[in-house]
Amino acid sequence: MSNGNGQPPPPPPSSALATTIKPTDLRGILKYVPRFQGQIFIIAIDGAIVADENLGNLLVDIAVLRSLGIKVVLVHGIGQQLIELAQLRNVAITDAYGTGVTDAPTLDLAIRASSRVSHAILEGLTQNSLKCALTNSIRALPIGIIRGVDQQFTGRVERIDKDFLSALIDQQAVPIVSPIAFGPDGRSLRVNSDLLAAELAEALHATKIIYLTNHPGLEIDGTIRREISVEALRSIVQDKPDSIAEASRSKAAHAVKAIETGTPRVHIVDGTIFDGLINEIFSSEGVGSLVYGNDYQQIRKAKRSDVRLIYNLTRNAVRREELIHRTQQAIEKNIDQFFVFEIDENIIACVTLYFYPDKTDLAEVGSLYVLPFYHNRGIGKKMVEYACLMAKERGATRVIALSTQSFGFFSNVCGFEESSKEILPEARLKLYEESGRNPKVLVKLL
Repeated sequence: MSNGNGQPPPPPPSSALATTIKPTDLRGILKYVPRFQGQIFIIAIDGAIVADENLGNLLVDIAVLRSLGIKVVLVHGIGQQLIELAQLRNVAITDAYGTGVTDAPTLDLAIRASSRVSHAILEGLTQNSLKCALTNSIRALPIGIIRGVDQQFTGRVERIDKDFLSALIDQQAVPIVSPIAFGPDGRSLRVNSDLLAAELAEALHATKIIYLTNHPGLEIDGTIRREISVEALRSIVQDKPDSIAEASRSKAAHAVKAIETGTPRVHIVDGTIFDGLINEIFSSEGVGSLVYGNDYQQIRKAKRSDVRLIYNLTRNAVRREELIHRTQQAIEKNIDQFFVFEIDENIIACVTLYFYPDKTDLAEVGSLYVLPFYHNRGIGKKMVEYACLMAKERGATRVIALSTQSFGFFSNVCGFEESSKEILPEARLKLYEESGRNPKVLVKLL
């Protein structure tokens, strides 16, 4: 096919890429929509990504998020642009990223670089038919003198105009926040964009920060960590910061800050990957690194003092043949397999996690029970998710569950799929046959 002059037609504009999504892709995306609809995502774009050829595709992805009812606030960096502008003008700058001293010549170039980057984003969003606005919503104060060194025009966030940003979001606009903030006197101050994202997430009660960078993810000791808890990352940031790759260090520190102030999830994603943003948000595997807070603080390992409480908790389920009968002695013998969920120091749910010595890649979730009063609050799902997380940390790649009456919960709510009994290890298969209960066998890949 040609365009009439013997030449192939030009490639479609970036906005046309949205039409290449397959129906199967849409089904995968749509299952996440009820979970994310109406929530606020802070998307922080490094200057290097703004300069990358994939920026147009990223802005299409942001248009997809908006079309699904997800609210977006964009923050951008200018590090690469500032360095390039300084080289072009032969100006020595004191710091490129807003983390060190910003002298007057550096601030002047930072303002110019920021204007160019903001305009590029405004233009790209406009091409995707999105309303957007560059804001002056960040009030800052000079950092001042640190270890005897005046940081000059480097700022820290004093206040965020939440009402202004919320009004823009309510009008279906995408607010754009640059790393140039304003002091009480209205003068400009340079602020680090990673810090801005964390501050915005706290102020707007965002559920995610997504840092888009030109690196594969969070690199620790030379390895990209696909998932890490905030507790583990906090310890590394405090005790072994040099083990974090320099390119990841700022985002790691601000991810910890964000989660400590209420943001549940922080993603660090390679923004040069086509469809990377969509795949990170709308797939269980993702393509970057996830730093997660502790959604499971009410879950703990069971103790011997819990044996009687677990026995009493599950008696009714045993009577209804939902769970296998276990004596108090059997529970005590296997107490290391139990996790319990507490509310006001009362155990209201339990689950077991068992590992097979001869199949180290396989674990089994069982004895899941939630008091009826606490049904429909997501506690059962959380217990299963926590057990799967623990199994994955121990090296399992698959988790199985055997159920006679709750198999719909495991498949529809927890993402398990029905399998055959042949997946069971030999000893477990023998117990399965001898029990006569004929439960369904379900499996989940981790």
